[in-house]
Amino acid sequence: MKKIGFLSFGHWSPSPQSGTRSASDALLQSIDLAVAAEQLGADGAYFRVHHFARQLASPFPLLAAVGAKTRRIEIGTAVIDMRYENPLYMAEDAGAADIISGGRLQLGISRGSPEQVIEGWRYFGYAPEEGQTDADMARRHAEVFLDVIRGEGFAQPNPRPMFPNPPGLLRLEPYSEGLRERIWWGAATTPTAEWTGKVGMNLQSSTLVMAESGKPFHIQQAEQIAAFRAAWRQAGHAREPRVSVSRSIFAIVNDMDRAYFGGESGSQDHFGYIEPGKQAVFGRSYAAEPDVLVKQLSEDEAIKAADTLLLTVPNQLGVNYNAHLIEAILQHVAPALGWR
Repeated sequence: MKKIGFLSFGHWSPSPQSGTRSASDALLQSIDLAVAAEQLGADGAYFRVHHFARQLASPFPLLAAVGAKTRRIEIGTAVIDMRYENPLYMAEDAGAADIISGGRLQLGISRGSPEQVIEGWRYFGYAPEEGQTDADMARRHAEVFLDVIRGEGFAQPNPRPMFPNPPGLLRLEPYSEGLRERIWWGAATTPTAEWTGKVGMNLQSSTLVMAESGKPFHIQQAEQIAAFRAAWRQAGHAREPRVSVSRSIFAIVNDMDRAYFGGESGSQDHFGYIEPGKQAVFGRSYAAEPDVLVKQLSEDEAIKAADTLLLTVPNQLGVNYNAHLIEAILQHVAPALGWR
């Protein structure tokens, strides 16, 4: 059995060809798609975060709204760029969104990806300490965030407060019990996957990883997952970790599907550069009739190793069509693979 959700970047464009032409469209359609996905039996609604872009950016209002409109589906991010975050303010926002959803938040965080602007986190008021990198800063923010969401008091109370305080040091409110165990880190390298297991976060892996060998994408990704699990066991964490992978998978079941995705049937892995000097391997897209998809996906080692699969959706094609894409996987592919 696998949990199956969707992952939306929330793109919007004023183009007449786009079904998502404004920020309002992107946000409201994201809520509607989460509701539709829950009704179809999907397990998760996840959203990407990109600053300075015509995409979803500030996740917590959206997560809270989805939480208020749904009852069962997991609600998450993949991922929030921690270089931009005030970890204490983020802890308050995350606690509130988790409480609104009834404890369904699955919060993916990370160092982030290449940006729309140069060192955009500086505009948000953050800079690495001397001798450190922006990746170091992201991890420092993450470690503070993980510490404060444990719910332990750390702040000295005012002896003359406006309202009476409980005894002892104060914690941030609202506190949501169990949220610490539902934080994920987006890793693209084996050392990062190992660090994620060591500190006790779940693992998210996307449709690319940094090229650490010439092996196929799904093999390199599976090796990173194995390294994560080994580090988790060595650290002695009590609970079982979770692992998600993202894939672009389209079941062709009608002529519209064929028109949109028929040309993707020959997709292959490819190598490229997302940043200077950093070669990545990008995973293939899967687009075929359901019986062909079943065979192809049964050979994907990283999907086998993960407990959660996130389907990347072309959100600008509209809520109804994206719901159809999700339903096609749930009905025509997942049962044959034993995922349902």
